[in-house]
Amino acid sequence: MELAVINQKGEDTGRKISLSDEIFAIVPNDHAIYLDVKQYLANQRQGTHKSKERNEIAGSTRKIKKQKGTGSARAGSIKSPLFRGGGRVFGPQPRDYSFKLNKKVKQLARKSALAYKVKENSLSVLESITLDAPKTKSYMALLNGLSLGDKKTLLVLPEENTNVFLASRNLPKAKVVTVNDVNTYQVLNADHLVICEGSISKLETILSK
Repeated sequence: MELAVINQKGEDTGRKISLSDEIFAIVPNDHAIYLDVKQYLANQRQGTHKSKERNEIAGSTRKIKKQKGTGSARAGSIKSPLFRGGGRVFGPQPRDYSFKLNKKVKQLARKSALAYKVKENSLSVLESITLDAPKTKSYMALLNGLSLGDKKTLLVLPEENTNVFLASRNLPKAKVVTVNDVNTYQVLNADHLVICEGSISKLETILSK
């Protein structure tokens, strides 16, 4: 499979890059994608939710009324969940939502996500990207040149680039990651995926292990 390589202005450079069919042209596995995205979202949860049970409520321990002769149900504590201000029954407790997922499944999920982007014609290969200063205006001009100014984009860099990271962080629809940090959720969440030419070989090496 071959894709045209474009420059920062969105113009065709006349060159094409070959993409591995074992990564970008596989039959997508939806269940692998589901598991990987589920794990990613689960790992984002703090799990610090907490409600007080009846033994944690501050209040009097005296019996609030006599046991018999009231005509109503017996009640032994103001901390009972039946009363306003009482403890909560089976309320949320702090917990860890993360779970284990096999490496091969995560690899298959990322390959499937990339294959979907190729099928949808939502993947572009950028020759290179250089910004002289970390200015949002410069990065926005780059996106406009690629006709992606109003779309949610994910840019994959071969290595860290401070100017590009700083220039893009104020744009809510723009996300920049290095090739080592690409994950299934971010790829699928973006309307268009832009991969620098230098990232292709590194990405193929990572996903072919």
